[in-house]
Amino acid sequence: MIDFRYHLVSLIAVFLAVALGIVIGTTQLNGRVLDGLEAQVGTLSEEKDALEAQTESLTDQLTQDDAYDDAVAPLVVANRLVGASVLLVVSSDEVNAEVVGQTTTLLQAAGAELSGTLRLQPEFTDLQTAPELQEYVTGVGLPAGVILPETDDTPALVASLMAQVLMQPAEGDSAPSQASTTSVLAGLAALGVVTSDSGEIDSADYALILTGEGFTGEDAETRNQALVALAVALDSAGSGAVVAGTAASAVEGGLVAALRGDPSAATSVSTVNNVDVGSGQVAALLALTAERTGQSGSYGVGEGTVPLPPLAP
Repeated sequence: MIDFRYHLVSLIAVFLAVALGIVIGTTQLNGRVLDGLEAQVGTLSEEKDALEAQTESLTDQLTQDDAYDDAVAPLVVANRLVGASVLLVVSSDEVNAEVVGQTTTLLQAAGAELSGTLRLQPEFTDLQTAPELQEYVTGVGLPAGVILPETDDTPALVASLMAQVLMQPAEGDSAPSQASTTSVLAGLAALGVVTSDSGEIDSADYALILTGEGFTGEDAETRNQALVALAVALDSAGSGAVVAGTAASAVEGGLVAALRGDPSAATSVSTVNNVDVGSGQVAALLALTAERTGQSGSYGVGEGTVPLPPLAP
């Protein structure tokens, strides 16, 4: 007879055999899995090294391109604005100081006379400041000869006033007096909406507005419309205006996007959306020269733009 001990020994033998099979099978399987994983890791490591090398190469190429642009830019714009005066307007603190400096240098290379650098403060587009601004622009202390539009729209009133004292008419009317320009800017500065980098500011033939990233929040559209009104007014009062910003200014909430999205403004005010690189700064200055002949356009990169305005003789 087969006793209980025999059954116990048999069961133990079976379990040991199963366990041994699992161990042997797992060991062999793990070997294949590990070999496969090691091969994949090796492949990924090679791809990573290749991508790093490609990135480094592209970075070097971009650096060389930027250096080339910086070297060529003064030659491209040389003497194209001789006899013209340009007002530089910085629309926000987000505008890179390096961009302001490079643009100023190019304006000098183009032979332009810089009439001053005007900085708009956040209060310029703030709805809470509107009552004080409207009270000032409709008050009795304005320079003689200023004629404001018949409207209650504060941004339109402020834009009209600034344009009349900051821009020299392309033809016909005489230029605003230095006293009127100084008086209006002093009043606006007292309200905290503008400051100047250059002390006294003169009236100019052209306006170049540098803008930063777009506005966010519920009042983004209202703030942009105040700047659009100013750009259009400066363009209309003088020989032309150009608004230049980075790629961020050409998406929703940005001033460049707001101008391009306005059918009327888009046909009168030129825009550039890559002013943070040399080619964009060249485009901005060439756009000023194109404004001389009444040509406005969208320049830079992306859909609906061309890299540069046509090179006039």
